[in-house]
Amino acid sequence: MAFHEQAVHEPILAEQTALLSSSIISVANGFVAWVDSCADYWAAAALYHSLRRLSDSELKKRGLSRDTLARDIFHSCR
Repeated sequence: MAFHEQAVHEPILAEQTALLSSSIISVANGFVAWVDSCADYWAAAALYHSLRRLSDSELKKRGLSRDTLARDIFHSCR
């Protein structure tokens, strides 16, 4: 490969490598965000499971209502 051919191909290769690296980082960040969301929803489900068994008076002591329990828990875990 002649010098002028090498001088043209190296910046293109560097740019393609940077784009690939950026894409991999983006996918990894998306995966981490998805795992974090799953953990939040899992925690919300566990909290709902434990609170739904309480009586209305116990829920009221905690400032909760059976009518809005699921929504309140969902919003607290986001």
